[in-house]
Amino acid sequence: MISFLCDHCGKCCSSLGAYIRIERQLSEQDYYCKNGITGEIFPVHVAPEFAREIDENFTSGTAGSRPGCIFLRRNPAGPCFVCAIYPTRPRLCREYRCYHMVIFNARDEPAGRMVGRADIQTADPVLARIWNDEVKPLPSPATPCSDPAWLERVCAILTAHGYLGKAVEGGTV
Repeated sequence: MISFLCDHCGKCCSSLGAYIRIERQLSEQDYYCKNGITGEIFPVHVAPEFAREIDENFTSGTAGSRPGCIFLRRNPAGPCFVCAIYPTRPRLCREYRCYHMVIFNARDEPAGRMVGRADIQTADPVLARIWNDEVKPLPSPATPCSDPAWLERVCAILTAHGYLGKAVEGGTV
């Protein structure tokens, strides 16, 4: 297994974040929020550099007018996104993985990722063909990435073609 590495693309927060709603403001940097999927109420603490903007959005009533999570912010230092509540983000966010396996080629370079339930992202045409011809036809359990037998079969197929699949620890679908 390998560790999940977030590339800060913001795609997860753009979709999952719609389920996180501020219930009550406690201070300029502290809020109680609710997970719209599980109903869980949790406290969050906003990073100082984003506190004013979040506070203004919440108090003006525009917090729910933007798509995705109110706490998702463009990184002022680069082209990616940051989470304004990252250290106190809810369990939903902590456990989410946008990919479940990294596939390495014979040179030990990342060649693709398994995303969703059992799809692949790759620019390697050989790997794409192997995945579509041999992995996709496998009977797929409801949650493939948490089925050890299914993962073992996929890794055996990849290994037979000179690739190595490594599951991401803690992944959920």
